Amino acid sequence: MLNSTDVFVIGGGPAGLAAAIAARQQGFHVVVADGAKPPIDKACGEALMPDAIAALEKLGVALSSADAFPVRGVRFLSSGLSAEAVFPSGCAGFSVRRTILHRILTERAAGLGVDLLWQSVVTGISGEEVRLGDRRIRTSWIIGADGSNSRVRRWAKLEPHSRTGLRYSFRRHYRVAPWTDRMEIYWGKHSQGYTTAVSSEEVCVAVASRHPELRLEKSLPDFPELNARLSGAEATSAERGALTANRKLKRVWRGNVVLVGDASGTVDAITGEGLGLSFRQAVVLANSLRSGNLAGYQGAHRNLALQPLLMARLMLTLDGRPKFQRRTLQVFRRHPEVFRRLLALHVGKLSPIHLAVDGLTLGWGLLTT
Repeated sequence: MLNSTDVFVIGGGPAGLAAAIAARQQGFHVVVADGAKPPIDKACGEALMPDAIAALEKLGVALSSADAFPVRGVRFLSSGLSAEAVFPSGCAGFSVRRTILHRILTERAAGLGVDLLWQSVVTGISGEEVRLGDRRIRTSWIIGADGSNSRVRRWAKLEPHSRTGLRYSFRRHYRVAPWTDRMEIYWGKHSQGYTTAVSSEEVCVAVASRHPELRLEKSLPDFPELNARLSGAEATSAERGALTANRKLKRVWRGNVVLVGDASGTVDAITGEGLGLSFRQAVVLANSLRSGNLAGYQGAHRNLALQPLLMARLMLTLDGRPKFQRRTLQVFRRHPEVFRRLLALHVGKLSPIHLAVDGLTLGWGLLTT
């Protein structure tokens, strides 16, 4: 029976599996434990930006057209107006059902020799030991990848954090032929809607708002274009809900315990960066484990989150402001290069220094529209 390992990952979702894969690539013996039975699902928009795809490739994971649907840009829609931008040349994203992504990551981890303990609840940690009921497994490193309500974070006394903009999101799939290869963001008076095709016959639809009672069906009439496209379409999944917010921790490690993914902080789902951020963190964390320097991971983790947090704050300035939404889309239509550069910045293909120039253009456009 397994009684020791180099790295023990608590949480077998995409973030935990990515961390396990990256650590195994560095030569560590790795164990992953999760109380659930795969595949593990969760309410999310299911679109992976180009930087997320690049991070997956570093983990040896390649998505194919059989598993995912290409995403080539982003389209904003509000009050009958629309504006869109494509990803920079050579960049492409994918949308993939969360359950399919989990299967692919699980197979990659298993193929590398990661020990996967499903339906195994971790009941505590102590020093260099992880407890699963009466069972004890010794380990050099403990990785908490158990989500935004992380018990590992609490056990390691890494709990203090700041949180802004708590919102409620709901997701469902519909059987309908995709009408675009763009990820669409619908700006409404009280909520935002998101759509992305996940196959040639299925579309993922999500909504987010600050109102816990504003479920998906109640939100759709606020987006006439989307509501019309879904008219009569069969729902192919149950509605799932989740909380979303910008959450920043003061520290993401203590001793031999380190956090990754949502356990280590979150960005609002409006950015579509949650999974991509987790994958990039996993790669950096594995390098830090190899060097034995988790302080280096702390700095890298902070830097990785800067841009997504900035973009989340910028995009959420439109939340609940219909007139501002309309003016912004008018500027994007008048200055399409601004939208293209903001999207390039968002996927890591442009320096933040361009934001100052584009910010001036956008600001002037808003004043003169």
